[in-house]
Amino acid sequence: MAVIVADKMKNITQFHVMTLLERARELEKQGLDVIHMEVGEPDFPTPEPIINAGIQAIRQGEVKYTPAAGLPELREQIAHFYQRCYGITLSAERVVVTPGASGALLLALGVSLNANQSVLIADPSYPCNSNFMAFLEAKAQFIPVSAATNWQLTGALIEQNWQQKHSRGVLVASPSNPTGTLISEQHFKECIDLTEKKGGCFYSDEIYHGLVYQGKAQTALAYSDDVFVINSFSKYFGMTGWRIGWVIVPEAFYGAAEKLAQNLFIAAPTHSQYAALAALDPRTMTILESRRMAFEQRGAFLYEQLIRLGFVIMCRPQGAFYIYADCSALTDDSFQFVQDLLEMEGVAITPGCDFGSKNASSFVRFSYTSDMERLREAIFRIERFLKNK
Repeated sequence: MAVIVADKMKNITQFHVMTLLERARELEKQGLDVIHMEVGEPDFPTPEPIINAGIQAIRQGEVKYTPAAGLPELREQIAHFYQRCYGITLSAERVVVTPGASGALLLALGVSLNANQSVLIADPSYPCNSNFMAFLEAKAQFIPVSAATNWQLTGALIEQNWQQKHSRGVLVASPSNPTGTLISEQHFKECIDLTEKKGGCFYSDEIYHGLVYQGKAQTALAYSDDVFVINSFSKYFGMTGWRIGWVIVPEAFYGAAEKLAQNLFIAAPTHSQYAALAALDPRTMTILESRRMAFEQRGAFLYEQLIRLGFVIMCRPQGAFYIYADCSALTDDSFQFVQDLLEMEGVAITPGCDFGSKNASSFVRFSYTSDMERLREAIFRIERFLKNK
């Protein structure tokens, strides 16, 4: 059989951090102790109440398909979650449970984006978002952002870059990966209002809500009902491998979203949905809050130490568990810098080229998903690496 890869794959970019992770694992097999600061995955285990609920569901035989939009009781609890956390009254009918936030974004884009249309997205940003658009034969329209706007889009930037013929919508992530910054409430409202005025769709990536240390992460639903909101149980709730998330869809898109969900993945994992019910229990939230405080402590430590070592952090992260640092005073090639640091000191971080093209060779991302002892050891090794360069 002739191997002919689909043309659309030419537009799917490589995720360099996965190549680095593969190399890190090879080095670990060779006996090197690697400190992982490259992958955005919480180091804490899934909280015990969530695990117990998942196990109980399996033992009770709750392993068959659920409705495509998810367990009705989980959808109701997610709707209540918005009332408790944001004071937003939300119909459970607009909640679609998905296999992670990736499934949520794919669903949102799939029901609203046509081939050759484009979505405005910040540069730097999470790379898989633009690759989803490429998979749908649409395009990400990267808008360079800077510390002046807290690495976030603004209404002015949307106005300057909107293309009447091709632009379909705007995607904002707050807190952002890789920068950990929040969009201000003023800019958030401006972005949503302007997008709607232009007849576009607004997509809000809120998967790091809950992991906020300075300011407040507001939901896009506070400003409009006609938005797509993507969230997940992965980051704050510590359920990455359970593959469970959700999307809030505008009422007019619900029928299309349910139909597409039926065809793309039938339903999210059943045992994960039952486990997610326990994730929203107030007792579990107490556990999660203590973990948030631990992340905050780690971020503060790493922020101060990286500045001491000569990295420049233009905006102090306000959420998530990342620091996006300018390393141009230390190297003119962040990708080579990252490779050398891994090979010489066993510290794995992510190069800026994974997140966009704007000054990518000048930036690296640190993930503080290791405990304080490992972070201290990482700083020791990075300092030694810089002295021996």
